[in-house]
Amino acid sequence: VTAILGPNGAGKTSLLRVLAGLSRPDGGQLSWNAQPLAQSEEYKARLVYMGHANALKDDLTALEALHFLTTVHGRACPQDRMEAALRRMGVFHRRKLPVRMLSQGQRRRVALARLALEENPGFWVLDEPFDALDDAGMAVVQELFIENVQRGGTVLFTSHIPVRPEGLPLLELTLQGTRA
Repeated sequence: VTAILGPNGAGKTSLLRVLAGLSRPDGGQLSWNAQPLAQSEEYKARLVYMGHANALKDDLTALEALHFLTTVHGRACPQDRMEAALRRMGVFHRRKLPVRMLSQGQRRRVALARLALEENPGFWVLDEPFDALDDAGMAVVQELFIENVQRGGTVLFTSHIPVRPEGLPLLELTLQGTRA
């Protein structure tokens, strides 16, 4: 588990976007097992990227939004598993409400339910996963981190909130950025 820290504008999100294949680095090359990221099928299969925005459609219900996210990311699963993920994230009781009616914290929990559906070791690249969460929500996300690491996965995340997942070593990398 690695936390990328630094002030606003230091490049945290830009780094994550490069790792997710959404942006290109200004120089150099990133590789996975000696292959460029863009060419590594193993990397693509293990990558779970979640940006700072929740990527939920306001007119869909919470359950429909989770279904959409899993389908778009090639990880579609049965409804009972999605309902279990929403239950684990504490938003099952909101599953039939349109996303636009959910609080920011509930929206974040719906988006993070994707992580509860992962069964294989993943390379999780998460931009501010704890944003808008209360203590209970943060605890569930930290449990998901532990489960992914126990499966042999990796978690790389940004945060402005001090987070120390209990039971896991945490590497902190601080980006300084440049100031004009």
